[in-house]
Amino acid sequence: MLGRVMKTLELAALGPVIPVIVIDDVERAVPLALALVAGGVRVLEVTLRTSAALACIEAIAKHAPEAIVGAGTVRTSDEARAASAAGARFAVSPGLTERVAKACEELALPLLPGVSTASELMMAGEMGFSFVKLFPASVVGGVELLKAFASPFRGTVFCPTGGITAQSAPDYLALPNVAVVGGSWLTPGDAVRSGDWTRITKLAKESTQYSRAFLLSKPNP
Repeated sequence: MLGRVMKTLELAALGPVIPVIVIDDVERAVPLALALVAGGVRVLEVTLRTSAALACIEAIAKHAPEAIVGAGTVRTSDEARAASAAGARFAVSPGLTERVAKACEELALPLLPGVSTASELMMAGEMGFSFVKLFPASVVGGVELLKAFASPFRGTVFCPTGGITAQSAPDYLALPNVAVVGGSWLTPGDAVRSGDWTRITKLAKESTQYSRAFLLSKPNP
């Protein structure tokens, strides 16, 4: 069976928000990771959208051991292999292909695949994934789409990403089929460029205070 569902869902349990990080300066990668960890955010998604992304993942993996760093925007099997070699502990993809899923399985790299339609959800389910990323969430229907998916896709858990803000995150997390949200507001570009780590730690701390209906819907062990 493809997919590492329990491992990715365990990552989601570590906090209500996964920062979606776009960074092009490796010198800022570790201070950024440490600032997020100081604010209580340990699971970090560094997107493969810049030439420095893999080096940033490697630096965080080596020098910020309390962080759990993963690679986002993984679109090919080669990118999955490169991310794993750099030290990524999980992968996030904007969509889902058998080739990417197979590569992640072979690498023992937990994958959170992206979906945006019912057909893609069915395909993900056939491949063994029950924890998926809704992307781009705010464009494809957001909260209302997730409500509509709840009944026909009972048992599927979502991480909506794409256009999520500090203001809209609580609305998503109020849904019982949403375990975590992904967002870039924890790492504003101007704060990263200026090295305003205090601001980033503050944003991280604020994000940890969000409540999740998903946790309340789970039976006590």
